[in-house]
Amino acid sequence: MAEIDYIRHEVNQKGETYASVGRKMGIDPRTVNKYANQEEFKKKEKQKRKAPVLDPVKPILDKWLKEDLKKKKKYQRTSKKMYQQLKKFHSFKGSDRTVRDYVSRRKKELKETMEDAALPLESIPGTAQVDFGTAPFKYLSEVIDLPYLVMSFPHCNGFYFQVFPSENTECLLEGLQRIFHHMGGVPKIIRFDNFSPAVKKIFSKGERELTDTFERFVLHYGFQYEFCNPGKGNEKGHVEAMVKYVRNNFLLPENTIVDLDHFNETLWALAEEDRERLHYDKQVLQSKLYEEDQANWLMLPEKKFECARYKEVKADKYGIVTIDKKQYCNRQVKSYSFRLLICYTFSFKNG
Repeated sequence: MAEIDYIRHEVNQKGETYASVGRKMGIDPRTVNKYANQEEFKKKEKQKRKAPVLDPVKPILDKWLKEDLKKKKKYQRTSKKMYQQLKKFHSFKGSDRTVRDYVSRRKKELKETMEDAALPLESIPGTAQVDFGTAPFKYLSEVIDLPYLVMSFPHCNGFYFQVFPSENTECLLEGLQRIFHHMGGVPKIIRFDNFSPAVKKIFSKGERELTDTFERFVLHYGFQYEFCNPGKGNEKGHVEAMVKYVRNNFLLPENTIVDLDHFNETLWALAEEDRERLHYDKQVLQSKLYEEDQANWLMLPEKKFECARYKEVKADKYGIVTIDKKQYCNRQVKSYSFRLLICYTFSFKNG
């Protein structure tokens, strides 16, 4: 481009002849004439070389690669295995080197696309947002407030939710795990608020110290996490809207709870029935968009994570123990109707 600019300046601005400019630059005067009088300078498109042997199987290889990215590395196909399957089932006539080169290049491209797709979550299938809400419930003739965990899916505008006796780390992880296993997959990116069950401390430049249990849970299920900037709850606006939607449409007026586990089992169907409506913007059934989310989830690990904290506590002279700033007596611990998600070993005085 610099040479073309020089040619046009010498000929059109200074009045030099094509021959003199050609001699200065060591090029043919006809080339000087061409660029001096050219009207349009279109961007050169990168030429795509046709690959008659590989092109027909590229969609198959891409499908395999996308499937494998949801699995642990040890469960992924090797390029050699892909080549063997192409030869056996798709009459592939090319070489194994051709397949290896294409697989290596496409893996890098797909991983770069996944890394660049961190924001905004609203347009990416297979991502989710998580937050807690609070609603009133009737229990033993009293009205009490209980937290509920909502996981929303911005792409399809769907959600799942579960009610818990507390808003601690164990309840957060138990709720996520229940949702993962009910769905049969794990969202590849999940955005959270900076709540204490996950974040111990926020440092400068956005760095965070996470709770040990949350970190191990993330490693176990293999998803990527994102946290909102402090005071920027709007960065997870979808789940905040869903927390309000769930409360208004499913938890008000107060539900009567006898068995919390049984009550939570009824909530799956409510969330799934709610998806049988048109998306507010895309004008497609949310259940259809949910299938696109499903296609992008990670695979579940072989074993579940133990969402429990073991703690040894001593009762005072009245038989009362304090757990997470809440007091329980020996009788309450034995008859407490809500299944506690924290496992404790109690050591009472006087046996």
